[in-house]
Amino acid sequence: MKNLEAISKEQASETSKEIFDSLDKKMGTVPNVYRAIGNSGPALKATLGIGEALGKGEFSGKETEAIALAVGQANVCGYCLAAHTAVGKMQGFSEDETVALRNGQIEDKKLKALTDLAKSITENRGYPKQDLMDNFFEVGYSKAALAELIVLVGLNTITNYTNHIAQTEVDFPAAPELAEA
Repeated sequence: MKNLEAISKEQASETSKEIFDSLDKKMGTVPNVYRAIGNSGPALKATLGIGEALGKGEFSGKETEAIALAVGQANVCGYCLAAHTAVGKMQGFSEDETVALRNGQIEDKKLKALTDLAKSITENRGYPKQDLMDNFFEVGYSKAALAELIVLVGLNTITNYTNHIAQTEVDFPAAPELAEA
């Protein structure tokens, strides 16, 4: 028995069933990560609510996916790397760019500043390197963007950790492996 698993609609609470129906209508499926979080209707509602609210914030869809890839890489979450590689491509990234975002070698200076800071926040448990914070502001991001970045790091960490604990079956094409350093 797993500690947590992706549940079916039949196993879900009424709250989770409603959300599953909404996701299915919107996406054509209910990704397994949401089926795992859906063990709790309030947890699923909160997780999706954060993402929806920040979708109207400082970051573009591409920037949001770049953050997710950086955090997923820092947290070694195969599920999220697969999911956000797929969604990142839908947002306009090439597969090579998704790899570059993950390994810190993206050529776009603004995206590099964003993903380097996201990775540092994640790896250093909320104590990022100051030079990365300075660079974030130098490339044009605001304090509002920093506040949202912190929340997006948290949101992505929630899904990363859910997938680790649930050993979520990946239902997206696998992300490319990174070359050994």
